[in-house]
Amino acid sequence: MYRRHKPSATEKRNFAAHGGGLSLPQNDTRSFYSLSQLVLSAGHLRQPPVLRHSKITYFEVEILDAQSKKQICIVDKVPPTSTLLDVKHKFHKTCPQWYPSRVGLQLERNGPYLKDSVSIQSLAVSSIITLYFTDLGQQVSWTTVFLTEYTGPLLIYLLFYIRLASIYNEQESTKNFRHPVVHLACFCHCIHYIRNLLETLFVHKFSGGHTPLKNMIKGCAFYWGFTSWIAYYINHPRYTPPTYGNRQVMFAALAFLICEAGNHFINVALAHQNHSGNKSYFPSPTYNPFTWLFALVSCPNYTYEIGSWISFTVMTQTLPVGVFAFLMVIQMSFWAQKKHKMYLKKCNTYTYRKAAMIPFIF
Repeated sequence: MYRRHKPSATEKRNFAAHGGGLSLPQNDTRSFYSLSQLVLSAGHLRQPPVLRHSKITYFEVEILDAQSKKQICIVDKVPPTSTLLDVKHKFHKTCPQWYPSRVGLQLERNGPYLKDSVSIQSLAVSSIITLYFTDLGQQVSWTTVFLTEYTGPLLIYLLFYIRLASIYNEQESTKNFRHPVVHLACFCHCIHYIRNLLETLFVHKFSGGHTPLKNMIKGCAFYWGFTSWIAYYINHPRYTPPTYGNRQVMFAALAFLICEAGNHFINVALAHQNHSGNKSYFPSPTYNPFTWLFALVSCPNYTYEIGSWISFTVMTQTLPVGVFAFLMVIQMSFWAQKKHKMYLKKCNTYTYRKAAMIPFIF
C-alpha cells in the first residue's frame, strides 16, 4: 500500500512561489466579503419613492357693495369645503359692525340672497369669487319673533276680559250680566295662544334662522292690534250673544277644539319629518284620525288654523273676528300655494290631486 504524501511547509511555500495555485490577496478578500454583506443586507434594489405634495386650492372671495359696486374687503384662503356662513364669519372679523346674520350676499346685484349652507366650491368659476353685500339690518331669531307675537295677544285679551276701569265704564261693567259665551271665548282664545307658545318652545325646531326686526314689529302690530279690537267687542258690557244661542255656541266651540287638536298633531308630524333629515319625505296619514287630512291637502296645519278662526267667528258672532279670519285665509292660502309647489318639485311620488289648503278648492 502506498501512503499519501503530505507536503511539508517548505514545499507549500515553494509551490505557491512557482505559481502552482491561485491565491487572492488579503485586501481583495476583505473587500469582496464586505461587498457581499452589503448586498445581502440591502435586499432587492428599488427605486426611491416619489414624494407627492398634496395641493389644496384656496379661493379668494371679493365682497363688493351692492349699491356702489365698491370693494369692501377680500376674504382670502377660503378652503373649498367652506360654506357661505364661514365666509360671513371671516367677513365679520374684518368688518365687526356687520355680524353674520345681518350680512346678505348675492351672486348678482339684483339676485336672490344666498343661503348660509351653500358651498363655496359650488359658486366658484375661478379662484376668485365675487359676491355683492347688502346690509339686512338688525336681525332677530324666529323663536323670539313667535314668542313675542303670541305672548302679546294672550296678555292683551286677559286685560280686556277683567274689564279694567280705564277701558270700560265702571258702572256698566258691574251691572251688566256676562253671557257664558264671553267666558268660553276667553278660554278658547287662551287655549289657542298657549298651544302656539308651547309648540314654539318644544315642537318647532328653527335652524338658526333670522329675520329683520321690522318684520317682527309688523307681525306684532297685526296680532296685537286685532286682538285688542276682538277683545274689546267680545268683553264689552253691551255685547250681545249669538243669534241661535247656546246651540250655535256649543257647536262652534266643539269645532274650535277639534281644529286646535288637529293643528297640534299636524305640527308634531311635520316636526318629526324635519328631524328625520329627509327633506323629500312627505308625511302620510297614520292611525291618528287628525292626520288623515294629509291625503287631501298639502298643508293641513293651515286648514286647521283657519278652521279654528272660522269656528271662533261663529261662536262669538262679531265683526272683528270675521275680518281677522278672512285676512288669515288670504295670507295662509299664499303660504300653502308656495309649499304645495315646493312639494311638487321635490317629491317624485307626490300626487297632483291634492289641494294646497282647502280640499277640492285651493
